[in-house]
Amino acid sequence: MLPKEIIQKIRRIQITTSRLVTDILSGEYKSVFKGRGIEFDEVRQYQPGDEIRSIDWNVTARMGQPFIKKYVEERQLTVMIMLDLSGSSYFGTAKRLKRELAAEVSSVLAFAAIQNNDRVGLIIFTDRIEKFIPPRKGHQHVVRVIRDALYFKPKGKGTDVASALRYLDKVLKRRALTFIISDFFTKDFKKPLTISNKRHDVVAVTITDPRESELPRAGLIELVDAESGKPFLVDTLSARVRKRYAATSRSLGELRSELFASSHVDHIDIRTDRPYIEELIKFFRTRGKRI
Repeated sequence: MLPKEIIQKIRRIQITTSRLVTDILSGEYKSVFKGRGIEFDEVRQYQPGDEIRSIDWNVTARMGQPFIKKYVEERQLTVMIMLDLSGSSYFGTAKRLKRELAAEVSSVLAFAAIQNNDRVGLIIFTDRIEKFIPPRKGHQHVVRVIRDALYFKPKGKGTDVASALRYLDKVLKRRALTFIISDFFTKDFKKPLTISNKRHDVVAVTITDPRESELPRAGLIELVDAESGKPFLVDTLSARVRKRYAATSRSLGELRSELFASSHVDHIDIRTDRPYIEELIKFFRTRGKRI
């Protein structure tokens, strides 16, 4: 059984995110993600203006007059949340850790999905697959997704997006709307990302902290690589060091954006020091206009 304080935190996240979805995101989500296609609804008598290719010739032959097949949009989606819980997700210098922010974003997306009767699943990964929750519907199922996003303790420290994408393609045979929530501090995942995006509708959600792009003037400090555990000293009073750090971070960000663009993957950039809901709304509206 979960401790009382954990249950209370899950409940707070649940209330906060469900309100955001109800008040702001539900309509945006539904208008953008239309479903996988169309499904058969009924056969009705032909009317002037109907497309000839919709005629059901078998029924027409039996009835002696033309009938057409009527289809409706298939609304139900499978939504897969891929959550990176590598060592770097435990970093944060603003209001919260990157992991906490990623868990809340996961909750918002999950609640938006179930409010539209979609199925939701979760893949937690590091440098290995840590946990897989198959897509299902229902309020209790989403609470389980939130709980694991918040409190699951991974064994790995590194990040392997490529292996996580290959695992996604193996366990999901049908097309899914897939959100990869990560800082993407890894290499060599363009090919599996491109392949997965052809099979699914992949959206990359980057979680970053302001101190990952700019160092403060704090003297000589010891930093530790969260994924390798390697410590190193940095002289933050040096303007040259700070400039080089910022330039390297900017270059990595540009390379990441170019990778997403060349793979035709939509991208949402979320930071620990800014309201994430604005970025989600901007993404939905931009994508809606493009569609």
